[in-house]
Amino acid sequence: MPEAPLPIVDFSNVAKSFGAVRALAGVDLTVRPGECLGLVGHNGAGKSTLMNVLAGTLSPDSGEMRILGEDIRQRYSVALAHQMGIRCVFQELSLCPNLSVAENTRVVHPTIKGPGWRGRAGALILGKLDEIFPGHGIQPGDHVGDLSIGKRQMVEIARAFTVTAAPLHLVILDEPTSSLDAVTAGQLLQYMRKAIGQGASCILISHVLGEILDYSDRIVVMKDGGVVAERPATGFSRDTLVAAMGTVARAPAAGQAAQAADRREERPLSVRVRPKGRPGGAALEARRGEVIGLAGLAGHGQTATLLQVFRAARGRDPDTEVTGAVALVAGDRQTDGIFPLWSISRNIGVRSLRRMLRGGLIDPAAEAEMAEDWKRKIGIKTPDMNDNILSLSGGNQQKALFARALGSDADIVLMDDPMRGVDVGTKLEVYDLVRAEAARGRTFLWYTTEMDELKNCDHVFVFRNGRIVADLARAELTEEKVLHSSFTEDA
Repeated sequence: MPEAPLPIVDFSNVAKSFGAVRALAGVDLTVRPGECLGLVGHNGAGKSTLMNVLAGTLSPDSGEMRILGEDIRQRYSVALAHQMGIRCVFQELSLCPNLSVAENTRVVHPTIKGPGWRGRAGALILGKLDEIFPGHGIQPGDHVGDLSIGKRQMVEIARAFTVTAAPLHLVILDEPTSSLDAVTAGQLLQYMRKAIGQGASCILISHVLGEILDYSDRIVVMKDGGVVAERPATGFSRDTLVAAMGTVARAPAAGQAAQAADRREERPLSVRVRPKGRPGGAALEARRGEVIGLAGLAGHGQTATLLQVFRAARGRDPDTEVTGAVALVAGDRQTDGIFPLWSISRNIGVRSLRRMLRGGLIDPAAEAEMAEDWKRKIGIKTPDMNDNILSLSGGNQQKALFARALGSDADIVLMDDPMRGVDVGTKLEVYDLVRAEAARGRTFLWYTTEMDELKNCDHVFVFRNGRIVADLARAELTEEKVLHSSFTEDA
């Protein structure tokens, strides 16, 4: 009888602390050849810390680490991880924005060198992009800083799956579909299963539980720095997976949405955006107390419309009417959201400084009170709100951005696909917050790539090629209608 192949990864009792915060509390983890391991848990559960240890970017405090049977605990590094076939696509993208796509490829594939290396690197990455994301529209000479966050994520994924001198055994995908629309997310997940069928392995971290259940072979659930459940994916349902994470599942408030739709014409107008220079497009209208969804394939004008509203609130725009103060929750938090040199408290309070002024100076007590209030309301996991914002996990950083907007005096809140990397429990809490704030009269414009989130909206406008091609009331909203409108010219 042939011997079973060695595990690609075999961790035992791995622990890691950051000061008083215990991020990993003795974790055991095994990844076998030719499998997809789904890894889930709330923000702050330890998933990203564990993956940083596996990728070589963090050293554990204790524990045993074996890669392909070899004890690497004392000498592990990013370079050794790459040599041993371990690649990682981080949730916070690691591309260099001032370099081209081809140049970024060479950063992690240094054996591409000598005369003509740019052409060879460009051909490699373009071939992999074509294989994973047909119709991607990315060129090797494009500067990464000029690409949308979705296209940057596509480049990072393709770079991880590209093979040069080093082998490819395991790709860690940390929230890989968080900036992708439904079509490109499907392309990636299908390619991932193809790569697994050819002998590679993947670790898939996602807060979209349908992806975990449908594409994983085995699922590991983490909570408070430890593993609390592990079994084959077929042994979980959505409800049991949510329960293992320690969250109570709730359905969207469809009844509230329906009631809001019935009263729509009675509400005063908050936002009207007329179509610019494109015949046939409908106007976007949002009324007081409504939650308006913006849907369609990524890059078809949703974010541009939100920014148009944001700018119009601060100046005149003949095509846009805005009747109140506006706050924006950015989806690309590293570029457009957080202030990386500031504390968590200051990041939350920056939109509300006028309320905190005492004698022309910011009152530290008022700032601290607001931060602690929102730490409790939205569940930001940190021992000290005066810590730097970068001390938080990605999902907790996003919570801080929600707190900044919802804690402000804004009448209109713009949400630019803001749930990237946010766990299912927090999502449910945010959905409740949004509905509660809408009931008090706030208006929300919410661009999202997730169908489940659109179900929390009163109306959904579907975008195609920069114009609105469908206006779907909550009662008629289906995934089929959204996809049909996204692709069909006469939708």
